Amino acid sequence: MSRFLSIGECMLELSGAGDDLWRMGIAGDTLNTAWYARACLPDSWQVAYGTCIGRDPFSARVPAFLQENGIEVDRIQTHPTRSVGLYAISLVEGERSFAYWRSASAARTLADDLEQLETMTREAQVIHVSGITLAILPPEGRRRLIEVMTRRRAEGVTVSLDPNIRPALWEDPDTAAEILTQAARAATILLPSFDDEKACFGDATPAATLARYAALGADTVIVKNGGGAILARHEGQSFETGELARVTPVDTTGAGDSFNGACLAAIATGSPLPDAVAAGHTVASKVVMHRGALMPMKEIA
Repeated sequence: MSRFLSIGECMLELSGAGDDLWRMGIAGDTLNTAWYARACLPDSWQVAYGTCIGRDPFSARVPAFLQENGIEVDRIQTHPTRSVGLYAISLVEGERSFAYWRSASAARTLADDLEQLETMTREAQVIHVSGITLAILPPEGRRRLIEVMTRRRAEGVTVSLDPNIRPALWEDPDTAAEILTQAARAATILLPSFDDEKACFGDATPAATLARYAALGADTVIVKNGGGAILARHEGQSFETGELARVTPVDTTGAGDSFNGACLAAIATGSPLPDAVAAGHTVASKVVMHRGALMPMKEIA
């Protein structure tokens, strides 16, 4: 059985439920990608999530929730004193912003032990990591994770990276650019968002983002563009989608993550890249009409 593994930080999510009420969920960028990959992959694929959580009651919600939804939890580590992070979503005309409480997140320790990290990534055909995964780690943890990504790619594993640049999580812009460039060299598939790349790297156009990442050695680069035309390159051949169907979003939380999950699922099961990009856009268009990061799987197909 093939295995899709997503690695990163899962958090408790607070989303508005009317008046001063809040609804608690579980989410996080790489967990969201695992969720949508699970929804889109056939039963012949396992989907697993790799992270570190605490031993407290809130942390205990994570594996129970994932197992209920068909996501394997055997790659989850536990930390004796830390817990899971928390974020709250604020919406203005469908566009989201976040407030975070994550300084004591156990996921910051997920790459502290190289042997455990290697065990986590064994027997996976696809491994997905994000820039947020890297940003929350200490410098040595980043080095270890990139080392393992590089080794797994050399072994023939498909290694996917969404740079998902969140400046507030990085020490400074130069560090973000340096580490993300190192990680991109270890990736088979890159899934950048143009607005993020423009702010961090100064790219003038999506084509500049595509060219910069392609030069680092990825087989496939897909430049997301905020609902606009998507530019992609696979094994030296580039294409652009042209104008895509647009919707007025209810909540853009998880839009890029859902694109990643659906697109990677299509690539993993042999779809041509244009079809995989179309699948990602279709799922993301549904997700932005739903509040919170995780749309019910039964409503995705």
